[in-house]
Amino acid sequence: MAAGRIIFLNGTSSSGKSSIARELLGILDDGVFSHLAVDGFNAMRTKRPLAPEDLDTALRRTRMGFHRSIAAMAEVGNDVVVDHVLSEPWRLADCLAVLRPEDVLFVGVHCSPDELVRREKARGDRPQGLAALQYELVHQHGDYDIECDTSTASPRECAELIKDFLPVRPTPTAFTRLRARCPEDSGPTS
Repeated sequence: MAAGRIIFLNGTSSSGKSSIARELLGILDDGVFSHLAVDGFNAMRTKRPLAPEDLDTALRRTRMGFHRSIAAMAEVGNDVVVDHVLSEPWRLADCLAVLRPEDVLFVGVHCSPDELVRREKARGDRPQGLAALQYELVHQHGDYDIECDTSTASPRECAELIKDFLPVRPTPTAFTRLRARCPEDSGPTS
């Protein structure tokens, strides 16, 4: 059985990843794709209050489980669109460790800071300033297969760009290049 393809969207909160994912599900016509969003995994967790250190531990385990769920879906042949915020270095290191790099199309989803502020206010379901805190962190690794900017292109335009790029993704992939640069000891426990 062939492994599934992974379209991995990385960007700040409110950058448009989920909107692009929805568009991709509507236009990708060469397979059956599923949308796996980190927010969906976070929503499955209990809502009872936790001490800060317990919450940090729970969030780390949740995200590690999310990464392994992506790997498991792809391993059995499912094509997936992943929606994630790689705002801590260990998250990328963990993804590099558990995902087959040749299966991943790594997409940088960018958005201008002013537009992120506007979207956060309009949404009202995120802490104000969250995207600004993540802005410098999510793209610090500096290597993607393809990038898009939702402050200058619609989610549909970004999805079409990704769809057109999918059949000609590069070799080596960004994940392959990043895995070669990632130190062995920067995984989820460091």
